[in-house]
Amino acid sequence: MTYITSIPSPVGLLTLSSNGTHITGLWIKGQKYFGSTLGEAGKQKAQKENDTSVSLPVFEEAKRWLDIYFSGKEPDFMPPLAPAGSGFRQMVWEILQAVPYGQTITYGQIAEKCAEKLGRASMSAQAVGGAVGHNPISIMIPCHRVLGARGSMTGYAAGVEVKERLLRLERVLK
Repeated sequence: MTYITSIPSPVGLLTLSSNGTHITGLWIKGQKYFGSTLGEAGKQKAQKENDTSVSLPVFEEAKRWLDIYFSGKEPDFMPPLAPAGSGFRQMVWEILQAVPYGQTITYGQIAEKCAEKLGRASMSAQAVGGAVGHNPISIMIPCHRVLGARGSMTGYAAGVEVKERLLRLERVLK
């Protein structure tokens, strides 16, 4: 069973999904690929969800993590996460989770790390971009910390302005 709840945040309404024990999705209202792992019925429910009546311990833990994060501090714990995706996407999301709070990485650097893990000479930064863009657990799996070549600000599923707000919160941008 998939559970859904919504909570307000400084970057807009957040919709979270869970399998009951793990966070399986975290989307910012209006973002590209909203509810991508929910299926059509779940997406429709999530888009209509405006109350926070669904209470699960994992949602409470996620809310506490988000409260700390949006207060401008680095949370010292992570709720259990279970993003659904291919092996390649899982590898990219694992690399994203290793990017420290307040730091950034480029698509090219992620591609290099993927190539190394796969024993290849190179990897497409565009393929990495697709995996980053389809991250179903925004903010907690920090796809906002990914920049283009030479640190350029590039797209973000919730919009570049949201990405900039998150990077300012982490003191990456002034």
